[in-house]
Amino acid sequence: MASFIVASRFNGPPRSGNGGYTAGLIAAASGETVAVRLHQPIPLDRELTLGERMGDRWEVRAGEDLIATARLSTVDIAVPEAPPYSEALIASTHYAGHKQHSLPSCFVCGTARKRHDGLCIFAGPIEGAPILAAPWIPDETLDNGTGKVRPEFLWAALDCPGYFATAYPTFALLGELTVHVDRLVHVDESCVVIAWSLGKDGRKHRAGTALFDEDGERCAVGVATWVEMKSN
Repeated sequence: MASFIVASRFNGPPRSGNGGYTAGLIAAASGETVAVRLHQPIPLDRELTLGERMGDRWEVRAGEDLIATARLSTVDIAVPEAPPYSEALIASTHYAGHKQHSLPSCFVCGTARKRHDGLCIFAGPIEGAPILAAPWIPDETLDNGTGKVRPEFLWAALDCPGYFATAYPTFALLGELTVHVDRLVHVDESCVVIAWSLGKDGRKHRAGTALFDEDGERCAVGVATWVEMKSN
């Protein structure tokens, strides 16, 4: 059994945790490659407990409330080639969230966040390719103590770009995320994040995301399901 807290800095919606970051904490606590399914908003500044493994799955609770489940999984998708960092910089200037953003305070993609506070990953379209891309230079607040970025922040980086690649502009929240980390990137390394659509089924949108280091080598890949919220 393990426990952790999602600090208020790491919000997605204003009063709940960012899904990718939280899923990364859960994965790190499990020590496995897992698919994390979110069952309800993630409470901030409250202890979450990862229960004992039950076969191939775990439950995450806040007190008696079931917050998330995790199950053993793999990521097996074809990953597009990443553009050069310079092209990702240009793409980020066309980030749709600069014009309209439902969650501007989001830790990962919020336009109200600044470097050293949020990740500021603003994925925009690459001309002539069916992907979005964003530049990302992780700062020292994400350091795992060895000069590399903690894995939960790689999960976070592979969260929101998938929304803009597949569900935007409808209002949708992360339902499930699986990430396989090949290796950690370094603090202050010039990275590129890409995202692309894997299709839609009703209110569910699937997206692929991937993170590349400054040499263009893939370091992590993810698959997410985003769920459109029903209008009242």
